[in-house]
Amino acid sequence: MSTPTLARPRTVTAPATGGGGRRLWFDLHSWIGLKLSLFMTFVCLTGTLATVSQEIDWLVFPEARVVPGAQHASWGDMTAAVQRAYPDWTLESLSAPHASRFAARAVMRLPEGGRRFVWVDPYNGRVTGDTTWFNAQRILRNTHRHLMLPLKIGVPLVSALSLPLLLTLVSSLYIYKRWWRGFFSRPRADRPRRLWGDVHRLAGVWSLWFIALIALTGGWYLVESLGGGAGPAADIALPTPAVVTAPADAAAIDQAVADIAQRWPQLRIRGLHDVSARSLLLDGQAQAWLVRDRANAVGYDLQARGVTGQRDGRDMGIHQRIAEMADPLHFGTFGGWPVRWLWCVAGALLTTLCATGVHLYGLRVTDALRSAARRRGGADALPGNTWRQAWTGMARWRWIWVPLLCVWVWLLLAALRAA
Repeated sequence: MSTPTLARPRTVTAPATGGGGRRLWFDLHSWIGLKLSLFMTFVCLTGTLATVSQEIDWLVFPEARVVPGAQHASWGDMTAAVQRAYPDWTLESLSAPHASRFAARAVMRLPEGGRRFVWVDPYNGRVTGDTTWFNAQRILRNTHRHLMLPLKIGVPLVSALSLPLLLTLVSSLYIYKRWWRGFFSRPRADRPRRLWGDVHRLAGVWSLWFIALIALTGGWYLVESLGGGAGPAADIALPTPAVVTAPADAAAIDQAVADIAQRWPQLRIRGLHDVSARSLLLDGQAQAWLVRDRANAVGYDLQARGVTGQRDGRDMGIHQRIAEMADPLHFGTFGGWPVRWLWCVAGALLTTLCATGVHLYGLRVTDALRSAARRRGGADALPGNTWRQAWTGMARWRWIWVPLLCVWVWLLLAALRAA
C-alpha cells in the first residue's frame, strides 16, 4: 500500500487564492505526501515486490526451477517422493507449481520444530532439493503486512495507511482539474519542476483505479485487525489429527484425487494439507470467484475412501466473501501471471508517485528560496538540493519513521540469523 501525492494541474502554477476549498485540498494532499512519505514509500515498494516474490525466489533458488515436460507426476507420486527423500520430516502441505517452470513446493516440519521448503519436479516427480523457510516471499509478506512487528501492532499500523491513501485520492481529483484529459499528456521538459509535475500527474491518472482498490482492501485489513473480521471458515473434520508422521500411500492419494474429480469436477486442486496415512485435505479453485484456495476444500478419508466434509466458496456469507476477496484483489493473485505483473507495474507507479511527490515539494521550496535570493540581489546564491529541502520539510515526522524502519532492519536481521 502506498500514498500517491498528485501534484497541482499544469494549468495552475499556484493554488487559487479565491478557492479556499481547493487550497485546503492541496495543503492536505501535500502534507500527507510529505510527512508520511518515508513510511508510505517503504510499504508501497515492499508491496510491489511482494506481488512477484515467488518469481524472486525462482531466481534465487535453483531448486525451484524446472524444465517443462510432456508428462505430469501425480499428487500421490510427488507426495511419496517428498516423504522418501526426507523420512524424518513431517509433511504439512504440498502446493501446485506457481507456473510451468516452477517446482511444486512442500512445507516440511523438522523434528526440532522449524520448517523448510522441499521442492519436487511436477513433471517427473523427483525432489530437486530443500530451501529455507524464510525466503523472499516470507520476508516481503511479513514486511509488507506488519513490518515483522507483533501482529496486533504491525497490521493495524500498516493498514491504517489506507485512510491517508483514500484522502490523497479524493484530494487529487479536486486539485487536478479535468484529470480525465491527462492520460496521454506528454511531460514537458523545459523546467525540472514542470517535468516532474507532469510525470507525477501522468502516473497518478493511470493509477487511480489501483489507488482506489488498494485503499479499499487496505481499509478492510484495518477493520479485520480491529476485530471486525469474518472469522475462519468452517472446519472440515478429518478422522486423524492434522499432523502425524506416518507417510501417506501414493496410490490412495491418487484415488482420492480421482474420486473428488468425479464428485466435484469444477474443483482445480491447488494443494494438499494435513497429509497422513489416514486422511488429507485438498483445496483449490472452483466456481466461486475471487476467493483464496482454502475457500474450496474437501476432506477425504484415505482408508474408508470417502469424503468427510466439503467447503464451497459459493456457500459463504457476504462477510466471509469480502474477507476472501481482499487478498486476491490486493495482490492480483486471481488471474495468473498477466494480472500479477499488471499489479507489479501499478505498484511501481505508486512508488513513483510517492517519490516524485516528495521531489516536487523540494523543487517548490528550492524555487521559492532562489526567487527570494534574487529579490535580495543575491542571484548567484543557490539553495541546497531538493532532497535536502524535502528532508527538512518532513520535520519531526522523519524521526518517527526512521526509528521504525530501523526496528524493522533489526527484526529482519534477527529473523535471518534464526533461519
